[in-house]
Amino acid sequence: MKKLINVEYLKIPRERVPILIGKHGTAKKEIEKITQTRIDVDSESGSISIEPLEEAEDPLSVWKTKYIVKAIGRGFNPEVAMKLTSDEMILDIINLPDYVGKSKKAILRQKGRIIGKDGRTRDIITDMTGVDISIYGKTVALIGNLDHIQIAKEAVDMILHGARHKSVYGFLENKTRELRIKEFKEIAKK
Repeated sequence: MKKLINVEYLKIPRERVPILIGKHGTAKKEIEKITQTRIDVDSESGSISIEPLEEAEDPLSVWKTKYIVKAIGRGFNPEVAMKLTSDEMILDIINLPDYVGKSKKAILRQKGRIIGKDGRTRDIITDMTGVDISIYGKTVALIGNLDHIQIAKEAVDMILHGARHKSVYGFLENKTRELRIKEFKEIAKK
């Protein structure tokens, strides 16, 4: 009986293909090696196909690779995207037009608010939640564990709904304090 092969297909922006491939193919080879998959890239269209290698041990390897490639397509560098090989890490993508419509000005303004002056707001969200953030095209992408992503996503959501940055920072301080207490209590139980 022939084994069913799980192949995933996706598309990333063409300008992100060189980042996926890396210098002399190093990034793509590293991803393939770690995830035990084969990635075929059509540089002209940005179309990607991912299939497991025969020796792949992780049944989720193709799925994880898809999210790594998707993260690179959303602006992350391959090193950060590789965090998605961990079962605890997830990728969450916020589509800005869902919040502000298709107006390029409105999207640009909101991207600027999320980034903040000299990247300050993005850095604060990253520092306080431990979530990596990429603002690329019409999306805001987040990589982190679920609890932390929920906090970072809520902070971004507050900004998108017009909250003052000071309010967002206060929210982040409270939530990260609560999260640390919760994590401390879980460690103490062990």
